[in-house]
Amino acid sequence: MNKVRNSVTLIGNLGKDPEVKQFENGRTLAKFSLATNEIYRNSNGDKVTSTQWHNIVAWGKTAELLGTLLKKGKEVAVTGKLTYRSYQDKEGNNRYIPEVVIEDFALMSTGEKVQN
Repeated sequence: MNKVRNSVTLIGNLGKDPEVKQFENGRTLAKFSLATNEIYRNSNGDKVTSTQWHNIVAWGKTAELLGTLLKKGKEVAVTGKLTYRSYQDKEGNNRYIPEVVIEDFALMSTGEKVQN
């Protein structure tokens, strides 16, 4: 039940190719932005598309797979947990960036699920 406490599922399109980094300790990191669209009708009956951008992060084997399988524009479903990365800006203020750390993903164009 702990997975339900902090669980995120998104389906969207990559805003850019994943940025993959290999660290000296052998760990692999992949980062990319994901756009999700919500389509609805406003009070005038006009069709409106609202786009939200999400920062996505993956580690290890998942990061390696993302780097080889995903490209800008591809539709993908991701599941993971919401985290907040912190840093200090130039003025010394603490800033927080929400990120979804992927636990699993599926390519939507092929319908195949990729196992980690």
